[in-house]
Order: sequence, then structure tokens, then C-alpha cells
Amino acid sequence: MPIGKVWVFAESDEGKASTASLELLTKARELGDTVEAVLVDSSPDAIAPELGEHGAAKVYAADPGTSLTGVMGGAALAKLIEEHKPDLILFDQSYDGRDALARLSAKLDLPTLTNGSAIEVDGDSVTVATAIFGGNTIVKTTFSGPKPFLACFRPKSFAAEAGGGGAGEVVKVEGVDAGRAGEAQVTDHHVEEREGPKLEDAEVVVSGGRGLGSAENYEPLVEELAKLLKGASGASRAIVDAGWVPYAKQVGQTGKTVKPKVYIAIGISGATQHMVGMKGSDNIVAINKDAEAPIFSIADLGVVGDATKVVPKLIEALKAKGG
Repeated sequence: MPIGKVWVFAESDEGKASTASLELLTKARELGDTVEAVLVDSSPDAIAPELGEHGAAKVYAADPGTSLTGVMGGAALAKLIEEHKPDLILFDQSYDGRDALARLSAKLDLPTLTNGSAIEVDGDSVTVATAIFGGNTIVKTTFSGPKPFLACFRPKSFAAEAGGGGAGEVVKVEGVDAGRAGEAQVTDHHVEEREGPKLEDAEVVVSGGRGLGSAENYEPLVEELAKLLKGASGASRAIVDAGWVPYAKQVGQTGKTVKPKVYIAIGISGATQHMVGMKGSDNIVAINKDAEAPIFSIADLGVVGDATKVVPKLIEALKAKGG
């Protein structure tokens, strides 16, 4: 039995609805009788149709101006909750999502469940599943106390599927007072430079680890293979911590969660922290010289060998076939 009204704190990404927001809206359609979104963005009319296609009957939109999105998000939600009384609000485990959630939780003195991977609703009973101990154990927690229930989920926990059917009616939210926190201003934006698809949205991901041997091998092995396969390049935490590649490429529990059709792990042993972020991939290929590496326990295809010798041969074969 669904709950009454479910809200999603929606976010934008390069002028479009974020993939994680569409995932949450898709799940919200299963959970609630009424699904609506709250969006903090200066161009809501461009994003609302996509939110509507994925389930949002209404999009409550607040313009952040030059204030921080999370600050305005928390304040806008608090204002709207008082009037509209949602039963459940879903957040993405992003920087802005966690910021808005934390501020709202403190303002309304409500508990939160974060880092969720699944959710079940049975009437007024809402249970969230969370992975602990590096993903080895799943804990289910049921909300109690006053509503709305506040829950935050890791990206790729749900599949994004259109089917809402609506255009997402935009309802402008005016007069949001964020207090002293609203005085913090965004003075500039920096967009990460990249070629090819975004890591978290790519259908093919090629990631490298310490088995590459050195930072100099990352570009000719990982980057080159990713380009040939029209995919994105990723990395294990070990080589991010070592300074070989930027944090934006990290896949894992403290990095990005990916769920591509093909995931190629090059020289990655398969620490639990890393596998949490990619084990949902449709097909996993592992290349590692250690036959006992944990990554082979979840791989669909395993190649035991030195990555610096195996991958160049693979690249050579792909080039010979025209990629």
C-alpha cells in the first residue's frame, strides 16, 4: 500500500535534471499516491518537463540567485513542508542533496536515514536499507515519529524510467528566508573538463588501479581504452590517494557509484570499498596478475596477467578492427 505524498529534492546538472533525481522520481512513483519535486534552480522551466516525464506532477521551484543551492534548498523545503505536509522526502547522496537534507533536519528537528540503497513502503511504514561494513551487511531501518520522513540514497540505487506522463507544472516559491547562511555567495563556477560521457552515466567504464605500475601508464592504458570503447575512465581510491588521477575519477564507496553495461577493472585488486561502487555493473571484466585478487570473485570475465602487457594487446586488437 503506497504512502500519501512523496517529494523528491531534485537537482540540475549542466542545464538538465540530474540522473539521480530521475532515478528517485521513478522510485517515488512506486511509493506514493502523489509525487512532486522541489527544485532549486534559476531555470526551472527548462528542467521541469523532464521531471514531469519521470513522475513529478508539480515542481516547486525556488531561485537560489547567488546563494548556495543546499542552503536555499533546506530553507525552501522547510517553508513548503509547513503548507503542503508531504509524508516522505527523498534526496540524492550528492553534495547539495546532503547539504539541504542536513539543514532541513536541523531546522525541523527530524531524524534522517542516509546512504540508502533501497526503500520499502507499506502504508505509513517506511523502511530504508543501508549498506554498512563496506557493503558486506545490509541494515533495514524503519522510520518512527513525526513526518515527513527524510531519506537519502546513493546514485544508481534505482533505475530511471520515464512514465510519469505529465509536463511537471512549475510552482514558483517566493520569499524563502535562509537566514545568515543565505549570505554566503557563489562567486564563480568551475566545470570539470572531460572528453566522452560522464563517469556515472557511461555505458562503458574503464578503471585503473595500482596494478598499472605508475601514473604514467594511466593515460596510454586506461584513457586510451576508454576512448576506443566510447566510455569513461575511472580509478580506484589507491591511485587517487597517490595523486595519479583526480578525485573526480574515483569509483567506490567514497567516490562515484557506476552501473555501466561493461566495467573493465585494470590492475584493481578489488577492495570492498571499490566493489561497492561498481558491483552492480551488467558485465565486469577484470585484468590482474594476482589470480587470487578479490575482483575475480565478482568478474564475469577474468584475465590473469600483467596489465601493462595485456591492455596494449587489447588496444592493438581494437584498433585493428577499427575500434
